[in-house]
Amino acid sequence: MSASVRRALISLSDKQGLIPFAQGLVRFGFELLSTGGTRKSLEAAGVPVIDVAQYTGFPEMMDGRVKTLHPKVHGGLLGRPDLAADAKSMSEHGITPFELVIVNLYPFVETISKPGVSPAEAIEQIDIGGPSMLRSAAKNHKYVGVVTSPSQYDRVLSELAGGHLSHEFRVELAAAAFEMTARYDRAISDYMQTLVTSTNPSDVSHSTAGSNDAFPPKLTLSFERRSSLRYGENPHQRAAFYVESHPLPSTLAAAEILHGKELSYNNLLDLDAAMQIVREFHQPAAVVIKHNNPCGCAVADHLSDAYLKADAGDPVSAFGSILGFNREVDDATADHLCDPGHFIESIIAPSYSPSAFQKLTTLPKWKANVRLLKCPGMLDARPISQEFRRVTGGLLVQDRDEATDQNSEWKVVTTRQPTDLERADLEFAWLVCKHVKSNAILFAKGGQVVGVGAGQMSRLDSSFIAAYKSNDRAKGGVCASDAFFPFRDGIDQIHKAGITAVIQPGGSKKDEEVIAACNEYGIAMIFTGQRHFRH
Repeated sequence: MSASVRRALISLSDKQGLIPFAQGLVRFGFELLSTGGTRKSLEAAGVPVIDVAQYTGFPEMMDGRVKTLHPKVHGGLLGRPDLAADAKSMSEHGITPFELVIVNLYPFVETISKPGVSPAEAIEQIDIGGPSMLRSAAKNHKYVGVVTSPSQYDRVLSELAGGHLSHEFRVELAAAAFEMTARYDRAISDYMQTLVTSTNPSDVSHSTAGSNDAFPPKLTLSFERRSSLRYGENPHQRAAFYVESHPLPSTLAAAEILHGKELSYNNLLDLDAAMQIVREFHQPAAVVIKHNNPCGCAVADHLSDAYLKADAGDPVSAFGSILGFNREVDDATADHLCDPGHFIESIIAPSYSPSAFQKLTTLPKWKANVRLLKCPGMLDARPISQEFRRVTGGLLVQDRDEATDQNSEWKVVTTRQPTDLERADLEFAWLVCKHVKSNAILFAKGGQVVGVGAGQMSRLDSSFIAAYKSNDRAKGGVCASDAFFPFRDGIDQIHKAGITAVIQPGGSKKDEEVIAACNEYGIAMIFTGQRHFRH
């Protein structure tokens, strides 16, 4: 190999765009060195390529685990040809410099995301040679361009058409490489921590809520910027949307934007809230979200009826709202959405029928602006994940409140048992109340939310607001409270609104006083034993 020949080392798991890129490098006079599957792909396409084993004089071994971990490879990546000592060492040992390194890594994250993957399978996808080559080339970016993504290929070829990669571009490529290896190592570290937790006997006795054994002593988060947003909660705040590298199909990050204006920071928050609520139900369900709270929600045998009931829960607040559905949006539902007097910001659903989509994007006044999102996997199983909240100087981490309450453990604590209709409404109200900001009081009747008191400093205030919003529709209905009633005054208030059954966690020092008030009014009450604060 002549020292004047330009050389590129290629080793890829993701071979998207490989062949046209490699052909472009050959046109610019590059000699290509490669290994394993990448070499075979190049040979099959007729692209001239040299086996790395031929260059190093050392064969691949251990099922490919050892192939690029060799001084002739890393010497060619780390060597500084204009430094006399480095040039001498390279000459003495037959090391040739690489001008380009094109590498991506074993699909570790994709592997561990698959159900039923064993630790042995996961660990086998931990790349060793790839990160080593990336770090060597990125460190030596003064001399080496390190390419890590097919999205970089066109720009690399464009700059090579002018001679060589600019220093500024090589720095940019090096930064991207270090970001890739950092994100990769973080994923491995997080996975290994789950193995420590699952195999450490001490964790068995500390698996109750409140234990921090499942949280690593150090936490590094890695997200990719999906988009820069127009602004944050307010116009003077900058904002961006970051997503996980491989978001689950059941997440907002996996949703597809089908139509409408650019999504805002507040839109994204409300769309996520809408999706989290409707996925709680097996029946067709609709929810109306305003400022991250459900102002209306309902279930019915048909989606269109569920929407009408949800919209009627608080028609005033529903103007300019975010909607969520757990079924395909059909013609009948679209017809109601397009009725005059409605104004909708965004909708998220598993899908839209072609005619419903056509109506929503052509009929109402807001047709050009409404954001329509499709998330086919929104009803998929949700493994309990963690949520993060920034505080000044730190970060709060907790498991998401995905716990499914065990109805079998609910306890009727009053003299009167709830009727079958009341129990159905109590179960519905409890699921929705879980998503209302604390202090939360929610009134429901007939599978429909008829009044919500959210985010108040006093539970009594929330009771007043829910009663006011219900406008006498709560008579014969039920009440859900996200936490216990500290005094009987809340029961006195909901009795005035006509509530006949209550569901709440229980656990107050005044429980007996609250139970006595319910018995006095003939109200049935269930204790769930589980709280659902949402700050």
